[in-house]
Amino acid sequence: MPKRYALKAVLFFVSTLLICTETVLAQEATPQKPNIVLLFIDDWGWSGTPVAMDDDMANSRMPVLRMPNVERLAKEGMKFTHAYASPQCSPSRVCVQTGQSSPRNGFTVYMNSRGSEYYDESKAYQHFPVVPCVSDEAIDPDAVTIPEALKKLGYVSAHIGKWHMRGDPGDEGYVLHDGDTNNNPGNTLPENAKQRLPEDLTDPKLMFSVTEKAIGFMEEQAKAGKPFYLQISHYAMHEGRECLPSTRKKYTDHASVQAYYKKFGKTEETVNRKQDPAVWLGMGEDLDGRIGAVLDRIRELGIEDNTYVIMVADNGYRHSFLPGLTQPLHAAKWWVWQGGIRVPMIVKGPSIKPNSVFHGNVVNYDFLPTFVDWAGGDPKTLKNIDGVSLASFMAGKAPDSGFLNRNLYFHYPHYRSSMPHSAVVSGQHKLLHFYERPEVPMLFDLSQDVGEVHNIAEKNSSEHKKLFKQMMAYFEEVGARIPKPNPKFDPTAYQQSNDYEKRVRWGPFDGDRPLEDDEKVER
Repeated sequence: MPKRYALKAVLFFVSTLLICTETVLAQEATPQKPNIVLLFIDDWGWSGTPVAMDDDMANSRMPVLRMPNVERLAKEGMKFTHAYASPQCSPSRVCVQTGQSSPRNGFTVYMNSRGSEYYDESKAYQHFPVVPCVSDEAIDPDAVTIPEALKKLGYVSAHIGKWHMRGDPGDEGYVLHDGDTNNNPGNTLPENAKQRLPEDLTDPKLMFSVTEKAIGFMEEQAKAGKPFYLQISHYAMHEGRECLPSTRKKYTDHASVQAYYKKFGKTEETVNRKQDPAVWLGMGEDLDGRIGAVLDRIRELGIEDNTYVIMVADNGYRHSFLPGLTQPLHAAKWWVWQGGIRVPMIVKGPSIKPNSVFHGNVVNYDFLPTFVDWAGGDPKTLKNIDGVSLASFMAGKAPDSGFLNRNLYFHYPHYRSSMPHSAVVSGQHKLLHFYERPEVPMLFDLSQDVGEVHNIAEKNSSEHKKLFKQMMAYFEEVGARIPKPNPKFDPTAYQQSNDYEKRVRWGPFDGDRPLEDDEKVER
């Protein structure tokens, strides 16, 4: 080879090597976008995990239940003591996807509106005090969802498990999903299995197959080197209890479970599966194993240091199946009392201090802007949302008074087992408004009264008026549906309706209310 060609070859090799080296160094200098995994748990109360959501409140955790992986998640991440959601699962899921409150997105309950745009004229409520409202039935086509927002930032998104928002998840940007699923797929047992768990049950609540599919997606994206968003929406802990028979056996001899059997004249052989506390506890332990499988695979794939994991429930719940078990929060799912909207939430990931606690109010519609922030986008570019990014707070920044005292809105203009009512949480204060009884103002100081026992509206009328005015102005601004007085109201017919006693018991009150048998605020 002539010298001049050899020299050119050497120069070409050296320049190519320099370019490759510069490219590698540039890639190393550019932070890789983090992965995001959302573990979305169904019907799990604030006090339903073995992790105390308030370290100063003994009954803010579930005794007996063994969930070492959830405890591990809390030790490795941040616990949120004041996390909120919607009072029912479907509205909560829409809030998560859109970053919008339920009043704004209009999806306030899962129902068939039967062609009505505003009022629910069902015969079941024709003699009730107010005419309730219908709800949107799907995600607004104009709303920007999590996968749509993250796709612009280079992400691939999957949604595995329960959808329950109607429509096609693929239309919202999910490349892998299970379709328009509701509660039914998670109820894997036939009707004749009400009494006993089949001995050959291997995939209770589909939690094993859901997890396997989710892990497969993570493996594909990790191999491709692509950042991903993965939402694992479990069918557990929804009623229709299911667990591995071997896991149930771990709990049947526990003293609390035996006390339940004795109280109701049952044994582990005769108790109905759907009322068996050992099955609920077993379901929780099996779920924990699947959470652990996800955490373990993230570590094995070498992406743990660059992956956020969020565990949160879709709505509040009342777990009162063990004798002596007390509830720190009032009411349950379907209500905007704390028992219906306060949920467990734990997050771990890059820059989140292990075993840390955040005490400010956060809500499920904060997730979308937070995820965009983590992905390197600007949450301020998201239009018509109500949530704010929590990323800086998780990284250690102290929240200012504007964040700590922002208004969080909750709206349930329907009947079902509850009644039309709304709420706003603002810092330590919470206002409730019941459309049947507008003459009863409701205000609580949650810093002193987490159980919502003492109505302080009369003594704090200016604060009540301010929050009520702000809430109704917000509802008008976003076009929320508001119930109206019913000219056909029949008190006798109403008193004979199903759940009337519960509506009276969990409705509005003046002054103080008596604690229920299973309620106690333990400080």
